[in-house]
Amino acid sequence: MLHTSEASLVEGTKRAKLIYDMVVGQQYRVQALFNLLLNTAQLEFRLKEMFKLMLTSKKDKWEGYKKEGSERMAELGEVFSGSKPLTRVEKNENLQAWFNEMATQITSLSYDDSTTAGRKIVQLTQALEEVQEFHQLETNMQVRQFLLETRKFLHQMILTINIKEEVLIQMQIIGDLSYAWQIIDSYTIFMQEAIKRDPSVVTKLRATFLKMSSALDAPLVRISECGSKDLVSVSQYYSGELVAYVRRVLQIIPQSMFGVLEKIITMQTRSIQEVPTRLEKDKLKEYAQLDERYQIAQMTHSISVFTEGILMMKTTLVGIIKVDPHQLLEDGIRKELVNRVASGLHQFLVFNPKAKTPELLPRLDGLSAHMEGFRKSFEYIQDYVNIYGLKIWQEEVSRIINYNVEQECNSFLRTKVYDFQSVYQSKTIPIPRFRPVDASVNFMGRLAREMLRMTDPKVTYFVDAMNAWYNNRSFEEVIDSRVFGKLQNAVGTFGLSGLDRLFCFMMVKELQSFVRMLTSMTGDVATKNMFNAVNKNLVPLKAEPVNASKLYAQAVQKSSRLWPPVLEIVLNVGQRQLLRRQISNELRSSCSFDSKFLASCLATFNQSILTDIQAHYSDPSLPYPGEDNPLLSELTSYLETSGIHNPLTKIYITPNRSEGLSLILFVFTLAQLPKLQYLRSLSGFVSKKGVEPLDGVALVVGLVTIFHQFHTDLTEMYLGLCAQYIRSIVDATASSKEKAPDLPPDAISLLVFLEEFVSYGEHSPQILEGKVPPYILDEFRHNIPRGQLPTSK
Repeated sequence: MLHTSEASLVEGTKRAKLIYDMVVGQQYRVQALFNLLLNTAQLEFRLKEMFKLMLTSKKDKWEGYKKEGSERMAELGEVFSGSKPLTRVEKNENLQAWFNEMATQITSLSYDDSTTAGRKIVQLTQALEEVQEFHQLETNMQVRQFLLETRKFLHQMILTINIKEEVLIQMQIIGDLSYAWQIIDSYTIFMQEAIKRDPSVVTKLRATFLKMSSALDAPLVRISECGSKDLVSVSQYYSGELVAYVRRVLQIIPQSMFGVLEKIITMQTRSIQEVPTRLEKDKLKEYAQLDERYQIAQMTHSISVFTEGILMMKTTLVGIIKVDPHQLLEDGIRKELVNRVASGLHQFLVFNPKAKTPELLPRLDGLSAHMEGFRKSFEYIQDYVNIYGLKIWQEEVSRIINYNVEQECNSFLRTKVYDFQSVYQSKTIPIPRFRPVDASVNFMGRLAREMLRMTDPKVTYFVDAMNAWYNNRSFEEVIDSRVFGKLQNAVGTFGLSGLDRLFCFMMVKELQSFVRMLTSMTGDVATKNMFNAVNKNLVPLKAEPVNASKLYAQAVQKSSRLWPPVLEIVLNVGQRQLLRRQISNELRSSCSFDSKFLASCLATFNQSILTDIQAHYSDPSLPYPGEDNPLLSELTSYLETSGIHNPLTKIYITPNRSEGLSLILFVFTLAQLPKLQYLRSLSGFVSKKGVEPLDGVALVVGLVTIFHQFHTDLTEMYLGLCAQYIRSIVDATASSKEKAPDLPPDAISLLVFLEEFVSYGEHSPQILEGKVPPYILDEFRHNIPRGQLPTSK
């Protein structure tokens, strides 16, 4: 191996090149050398195991041989005493005394003094040979047999006493393979090919890996001699490197298994028909599909053979790391599963934003079929490879999703989470990273941005009654609740939860941008003076301002340049919140159907915790979960994963109090309402024809979310300003010369807006009744005009 390595040519001398040419020229075959390595390693391994066993039982065997030899001599002494009858043996007191003395001598041999015992055993053996010859004992076969067995036991004692650990050390030195620490990597392909041909070759590979562990001795000898504390860490490092190589070699077994599994997936999804619960007798042969099922049985057997091969390796100590073959098999299966699933997610979730027809649904359908086939086949073979298939599937898929969400969210974080810091990444079972195909880091970002592109609030509008988005020109349905069901089938609960988390990060970024924009507005002198002048004319809120129509019109006109960036942020926040609400609905529905006991338990526990917290604020002496108690954070994680929460009412950032927020957003609302019209048939706002497209529901939800990040007093002030506006224009209409039987359109639009605001924000319905006169609310609720859906040109 050493002289045929190309590395020796790079770093070696002319002599090394000469030897290389000489060896390679003599019909050198790599496969033959590899087979020799396997056989030699197996021979060394078995020889060492035998020698270790002999060392372990050395003393017991020695004492056993001594006892047997002493008993033989004692019995012969009894024979020649005449007390124990033996055929044709006469009484001989001299031989009786001599054999008794020999028994005493054998019994006195000491195991601890091996040198003296060895010499004495040689003398005793010679004496036994002489007594057999001089006293004519050869004629008696029984006596001769006793003497022969005693000499044999004495000989075994000499052999046993010479079994020393130094021999094992010499074997280790002779079989040292440390020179092949890097060379062995070139033989990896031969190892894997041998495993594919015959999985039982793993037993020989086990011996080869143990032979390679001799390479650990060289760097550790000096460290051990000087008594350094680094001995353990260095041993751990080199052992880890060797175990990593073992995993890399044996990874061919899971790869081969999954290669067969792909064929099983294809047959189960395309060829094998699902047998109905009730079947007619005539169609039994049609559903039997004996040939196809025989092929699946053959492939399943081949998977079992691979499993049996790796389990033959047995538990092995490689360096200071114990390698369990069952764990090695499970880790290999997990690694291959992660590679295949991650690759499938990466390939299927790629979208072309310029495509004429939406690609989301076909991609999700393809991914669902791929994942379902994979899951079914994985579940099918779990018993044949002795693993918990469903447990491994859920753990690894969740790890893939969470890791990719974490990496995608890095773009929103100041402190990035790198691979070595991630709790989801693993050195043993790494999650592969693929090159980005667009602005997103991975498939989770592509999926999220595709959904954002399809539900763009400037291109679509959301209809709450239908739980769907419609194109604002063609009025065709773009995304509905069924899409989220397909998402559930394609990426599972973990994928939906990860998507929700990613939308949350995107929304927080938008909210932070809004706070910075608000700070910039209130810091600008001209803008600040303008809003102060408006505020001065509107205070107190319970009274109507003088010349209200002109005042509101001037405020909207003067601030018009401020609203485009604010509108974009508010719509983006609303869009993401609507998507998160749909995800929450799907998660809650799925949890209720698939895990109704978990859903009921979480809902009850959540309600009880809320009751206890409310009781604590009423009576501080009652218990309350402290900051160091993980109960609330862990319960929140379960609730969000199960969809038992409302994203619209959560607090995402904690900005400083801004007194001008209510007035700024009130004027912003007045500026946007003329672009919308209410349709009773849709129970919501749509854009007016000929103006900038706008999703009214996204606008309302965006404002609701923004106000939830600030103190409730600001929401109260905002509603007060809106109520003041309604009272002012209703009074202005009533005092005009032209009497109008109905409420002014502007008042109706704002009242509809406020009712949706209160509904989405989960505010008390009485909050409006305390600010808007009852007669206006009664008139509004009984006489809302029915609009017409605008038609496209």
